[in-house]
Amino acid sequence: MSNAMSLVNVIAKAAADKKASRLVVQDLRNKSDICDYQVVCSASSDRQTQAICNSIQEMAKSQLGERAIAVEGKQTGHWILMDYSSVVVHVFLEEIRDYYALEELWPDAKVVNVDA
Repeated sequence: MSNAMSLVNVIAKAAADKKASRLVVQDLRNKSDICDYQVVCSASSDRQTQAICNSIQEMAKSQLGERAIAVEGKQTGHWILMDYSSVVVHVFLEEIRDYYALEELWPDAKVVNVDA
């Protein structure tokens, strides 16, 4: 399993532990110059988006020694973007996720099944 895929699995588990909904992982290799995998999930409140973000940061660091290069939007909690270089994570409030529909930017991207 690649390092990126190991990170994806840890991120998915951390998000699921905080009851993230609509968790989707897209394989963007050979489709995007930004990252290899995109993880998108939703939450029902800003507190929950922040809890999901904290859980991802803690588990990625403790289990894999990985730290995000950047984390944006954590203060408001409406749309938190976490950049782990090969993996980009988006934690959205439900209505904001529906508005931006990021998964639709790559409609032909393979959806990856993860053990969350």
